[in-house]
Amino acid sequence: MNELMANRPTEISPQVEVTPQREEHIDLHALLGVLNDHRKFILIGTALFFLASVLYVIMATPMYQASAMVQVEGASPGQANQPAAGQMVDLAGSRAVTEIPLLTSRSALGEAVENLDLDIQSQPQRFPLVGEFIAGRYSPEQPGAVAPPLLGLDRYGWGGEELDIPVFDVPQTLLGQPLVLVAGEQGRYTLLNEDDQVLLEGQVGQLVKGEGIAMKVDTLKANPGTHFDVVRNSHIGAVSRLAENIAAVERGEESGIIALTYQNTDPELAAKVLGQISTSYLRQSVQRNSAEAENRLEFVNEQLPKVRADLEEAQNALNAFQQRVGTVDISMQTEALLSQTVALNNSIQQLRVQQPDVARRFTPNHPAYQALQKQIGQLEAEKGALQARMSQLPDIQQGLYRLTRDVEVTNRTYTNLLDQAQQLDIARASAIGNVQVIDPPAVNVAQPVWPKPVPVIGGVTALGAMMLVAFVLTRQVLNRNVEDPEDIEQLGLPVYASIFLSSQERANALRPKKRHATRPNLLAFSAPSDLAMEALRGLRTSLHFARIEPKNNLLMIAGPSAGVGKTFVSSNLAVTIAQAGQRVLLIDADMRRGTLHEVMGTRWEDGLSELISGQIPLEGAVRRVLGTENLSFISRGKVPPNPSELLMHPDFAGLLHQLAPQYDLVIIDTPPVLAVTDAAVIGHHVGTTLLVVRFGMNQAREVALAKQRLEQNGVKVKGAIVNAVQRRSAGHYSYSYSYYDSRPTGT
Repeated sequence: MNELMANRPTEISPQVEVTPQREEHIDLHALLGVLNDHRKFILIGTALFFLASVLYVIMATPMYQASAMVQVEGASPGQANQPAAGQMVDLAGSRAVTEIPLLTSRSALGEAVENLDLDIQSQPQRFPLVGEFIAGRYSPEQPGAVAPPLLGLDRYGWGGEELDIPVFDVPQTLLGQPLVLVAGEQGRYTLLNEDDQVLLEGQVGQLVKGEGIAMKVDTLKANPGTHFDVVRNSHIGAVSRLAENIAAVERGEESGIIALTYQNTDPELAAKVLGQISTSYLRQSVQRNSAEAENRLEFVNEQLPKVRADLEEAQNALNAFQQRVGTVDISMQTEALLSQTVALNNSIQQLRVQQPDVARRFTPNHPAYQALQKQIGQLEAEKGALQARMSQLPDIQQGLYRLTRDVEVTNRTYTNLLDQAQQLDIARASAIGNVQVIDPPAVNVAQPVWPKPVPVIGGVTALGAMMLVAFVLTRQVLNRNVEDPEDIEQLGLPVYASIFLSSQERANALRPKKRHATRPNLLAFSAPSDLAMEALRGLRTSLHFARIEPKNNLLMIAGPSAGVGKTFVSSNLAVTIAQAGQRVLLIDADMRRGTLHEVMGTRWEDGLSELISGQIPLEGAVRRVLGTENLSFISRGKVPPNPSELLMHPDFAGLLHQLAPQYDLVIIDTPPVLAVTDAAVIGHHVGTTLLVVRFGMNQAREVALAKQRLEQNGVKVKGAIVNAVQRRSAGHYSYSYSYYDSRPTGT
């Protein structure tokens, strides 16, 4: 190395400006660069999400939606004796809100469950993943045909299967438990439990009982051996599940129009369910109105005899008074007061007839009930005012007025009750509901509501892309590994070289190692124009023009951890310097796990450990490297039991003192600094120490700790080498790649 150092000026440390800590801020350019660096990962991942969504849309079981629409009216047209306008509060706005819970109540849904046997679930077992897709696309050549089993798998249904079970009663312990029905020959079947124990055997069309189970199968279309999953649910459980899938929404504010929807994989069943619910609800509405008319008729019939008796009594009292006073006429003023009083009593009587029905339907705090009471109170007040005016008339006129009033009021009340009785009797016999179906249940079979191809494929693809982008950015934020030379220079270490990751070197590393190789497996020989070799030549130039005068020509290549590429750097650097005409000796000082002998194409025996211990002479350890006449090599030798102690022996120092004058440069490859103390021991004898840091692998804290450990042992680290640098769209290495990648083909 004397000649290598001869052309250098007086040594001054390389001008390395230690930049201050970078401020933490969002660098949009850097984030876009990170996304561009991982674009293949993001694009491939997004494509996988796209394919997965397409497969889901193709293979998912379609879901169909049945829809219907009903209108809730304020009162049924056949309802008798409705209150006059303004006599009661308008309940049209709240009627739809009240009717929706009735529409989805257990009484309405329970009939649908019973009539359609929705508490009995049965479906054929399908082949995993693709069975439902194949069965859904089976088109029978003849009505009622069943698809033949594929590949002899008759256990599964492949399309066209049908099972109808109108009667299926099981013990309480089997409610909700999955059972298996196996189709047999000529309409026979077998019912099994989860443990494949036979519970029942039967024939289609026959009611079979046994083991506490009663079962009747009306229809069974399947290949012999096909398995069906059957479950008998509790009635309340089936109603609850149906209620969860029924949607009832009022269309428009206070419109009284309710839209019903129900989704199911069977479009025909979905329409039947809504049809049953609508029919049950209409019938219940008619029954409620008929019961209301019945209750009011009963009240009127109870009042008729009493009112008739009161009328006869009032007429007799009037006749007796007229005979006693000898007059039959009343004054015009008295007649006017009488007419007003009769009208008020008639209105009060009508409201009191409505009062029991309102009290039955509403609580005393309800606005409708309170409005009725308020109207009655107002009419009673007006009646009291008339009574006060009558007290100013003469006694005979007062008596005649009072008796005539009683007759007129009672007669009017009796007549009204007779009219109401006739109307209510007609209303009871011809009662209709206050609900009518505007749109009957219908299903658009050509357009299932799920899955919708565009939203599913677009949504899943977009979600996948966002997840991948978030993953890349999160990993970048959490990544603390060195990817920028500034991170190392901030530690006080000048970066002498950035060696690019070589695909050729990776291929060489993956090549099977020969036990007794005779030629070096080095990038300097196989691809001398590789970008990594260009960087090593730059390192050679940096060493040549380095401005620090070393105490000797010994160069130690160290690393904070294993796998950073010390062997690659030291071996190819040695070849590069040797090709420049310098005499170079390469020593594998990693006597524990050194692998330099493999890349140098020689054996590990008779190496450094034997040389230090005096087992072999120097001439037996130094070997020439094929391919270059200026490079020599000393392997690690046999693994000793105490490598550190062996390196601390005076013979090792004497060996280095003996070898240094014979070569221009002696390069020593050492074990990891943070793993063992060998590098610290060797560092005491060398003039220059370089630390190899692997791009994206070593953390800045790890590099600082390795530097600190060496310096604590008196070893000065001159600089760092960043190895296996990968291209980045934004950052220190983007220009270098762009420049080198622009070389003409063949250079």
